[in-house]
Amino acid sequence: MNILAVEPFYSGSHKAFLKGLKEHSRHQIIPIQLNYRGWKWRMHGDSVKLADMTSHVKEEIDLLLVSSMTNLPAFLALSNPRFAHTPKVMVMHENQLTQPIPEGEERDITYCYINYLSMLTADKLIFSSRFHLDDLLNELPNFLENFPDDKYFNTIDQIRDKSIVMRPGLNLKVFDKQPDIRQNNKRPVIVWNQRWQFDRNPAMFFKVLNRLNDIDLEFDLILAGDSKHQKPEEFERAWKRFGDQITHFGYVENVDNYSKLLHSGDIVVSTATYEFFCVAIMEAIYCGCHPLVPNRLHYPELIPESLHRPLLHAPVLYETEDDLFNIMKDLLTGKTQPLPKASLQNINKHLDWSRMIYRYDELFDELRKTESLASF
Repeated sequence: MNILAVEPFYSGSHKAFLKGLKEHSRHQIIPIQLNYRGWKWRMHGDSVKLADMTSHVKEEIDLLLVSSMTNLPAFLALSNPRFAHTPKVMVMHENQLTQPIPEGEERDITYCYINYLSMLTADKLIFSSRFHLDDLLNELPNFLENFPDDKYFNTIDQIRDKSIVMRPGLNLKVFDKQPDIRQNNKRPVIVWNQRWQFDRNPAMFFKVLNRLNDIDLEFDLILAGDSKHQKPEEFERAWKRFGDQITHFGYVENVDNYSKLLHSGDIVVSTATYEFFCVAIMEAIYCGCHPLVPNRLHYPELIPESLHRPLLHAPVLYETEDDLFNIMKDLLTGKTQPLPKASLQNINKHLDWSRMIYRYDELFDELRKTESLASF
C-alpha cells in the first residue's frame, strides 16, 4: 500500500511519529513535509505548497495520512479530484480548541475552525490518549456556540464516531545500548526533560526544588528537553541557585548523549498543567527514572493502577504541590524507594514501534479494505 503522509509541521512529536512510521511500517510511506516555521501560517496557507509538492508524486496513493496541523479541506480542494475516494486519516497530535495559550493572548477561533472542518472531512481520527479525545469532545459544544445561527451539535457525534485512541509508537529500543550508571551517583539526580515552556509549569517544579533545598536535602539536576523556544525565567533563576548541582543544562541533540543522561537519572518529574501525551516522560521511565507525575491529564490512563501508589515503593502519581514535595522528600532521604527498572519498563515497553506498528498497519489495511468494498 502507498500511503501519502502530509505533514506541514515537521518538528517535535510530529517529526518523531512520521520517522518512526516510515521506518517500521510494511507499507510504503511517502512523506510530504515542511519544516517548522510559524504554525499559524502552516495551518493557513501552506496547503498551496503541499498540494504543489503532492502533484509531483507519481505513485498511486491508497491512503492519505495527515497531521492535525493540516488544513485538510483546502488541501483536498487544491489537489482535487485525486483523493476524492482515498481513505483519509488525521493524527491528532494536538487540537487548537483546547491547546494552552500563553498568558495575555486570546485564542484565535480561526484555527479552531480549521481543525473542526478538517476533523469532519477525515474518515478516521487518531488520538494519543483518552484524555485528549474527551477533552476535545467536551469543548466542542462551547466552540459551536460561536456559530451565529445553526449550531450543528450533531457533528460532535460524527467526530466521536470516527475517533479512536491509539498511542503513538516510541523509539524506545534506541535506549537499550546504554547501561544504567545511576549507581555511580553521589547524590540523587532529578531530571527535567520536557519542553521549557509555560504549559509544562516549570514554576511549580522549581518551587518544590527550592523547598527541598531549604531543608538542606541534597540532589543534582539534569535540565534537558527542548529549550529552543523563549526560556521561562525560572530556568535562569535555577541556574543561579543550583548551578553547582546542575550536571546538564539545555537541549541534547545527540540521542546517545541523551540516553546517557536518562540512564543516570533517579527521578523524573512532570508538573505539566496541560499536555496530551508526553514522549519525554515515557522515555525517562523506560530508562529507569522513577516518575512523579500529576494524577490528571493522560497520566492515570498510562500508568497501571497498581503503580499509582504501590505499597512497597514510592508513589508515581501526586495530587498537589505539597504532595509532590513530600514524596520527593521521602525519596531523597531514603524513606521510600523508587520502583525497579523492570517495573518501570512494564509501563511502556509495549509502546515501542516494534510492537505498535502492527496496530497502525492493521488500521490502514482495514480502512483501505473498507474503501475498496464501498467502491463496488
